[in-house]
Amino acid sequence: MKKVEAIIKPFKLDDVREALAEIGITGMTVTEVKGFGRQKGHTELYRGAEYMVDFLPKMKIDLIVNDEDVDRVIESIANTAKSGKIGDGKIFVSDVSRVVRIRTGEEGTDAV
Repeated sequence: MKKVEAIIKPFKLDDVREALAEIGITGMTVTEVKGFGRQKGHTELYRGAEYMVDFLPKMKIDLIVNDEDVDRVIESIANTAKSGKIGDGKIFVSDVSRVVRIRTGEEGTDAV
């Protein structure tokens, strides 16, 4: 099994969720996060004072998927979240060594 973490722009979340549902991925965890990379933030005006916003709002999607689904998941997220502009986000994939469903004690793919 693999853990897929995607950092995307907030307004792309619903589109990504729908695209994942279309390929059969239904379970995910979504977290509001802040960060920056090459996008570097921007300046804003508040009550006449200009200030720098270093950390930009993003959404983090965490998915645990079977090895054979990883490529489809990555392709779906990348195609749906892409706007072609800086700050579209990143996708990280890592190995998952063990999964346990708390309620039933099921393990492995049964727990996902």
